Amino acid sequence: MTRIDFHTNVPDKLAYACRLVRKAWAANNRVVLMTEDAQQLAELDAAMWTFSATDFLPHVLADDALATQTPILLTDNDEAELPHTHKELLVNLSRRTPRNVTQFARMIEVISSQEDDAAAGRKRYVAYKQQDYPLTHFVAGKS
Repeated sequence: MTRIDFHTNVPDKLAYACRLVRKAWAANNRVVLMTEDAQQLAELDAAMWTFSATDFLPHVLADDALATQTPILLTDNDEAELPHTHKELLVNLSRRTPRNVTQFARMIEVISSQEDDAAAGRKRYVAYKQQDYPLTHFVAGKS
């Protein structure tokens, strides 16, 4: 069953996602990042190119011809056909429950400190708990 980690109280979801992905990629994980919409997808793509002067995060859109060969995929469509090679980690930046969550070994829900995002995250947490997913919770900025 998919392990789900909630990372809450995140001040900047895109910067946080870039740091998560850098760490996951350094551990040789293949990662899929799901955004809310096309605008957030474009912002994430730009952030991954510019968040660090010394780190390169090889990424493409999930429907790109190079998706199977690229360790980090970006999508705003949770119904998109994903390569079988990318089933280790899903990072959810959206406010919806991904339809394909069961395909992944692990999912990280990134929840901002904004009340509407936090409220949507709490609803997802309750829903996952009712479905008996193994859940963990990390609060950004606390040790």
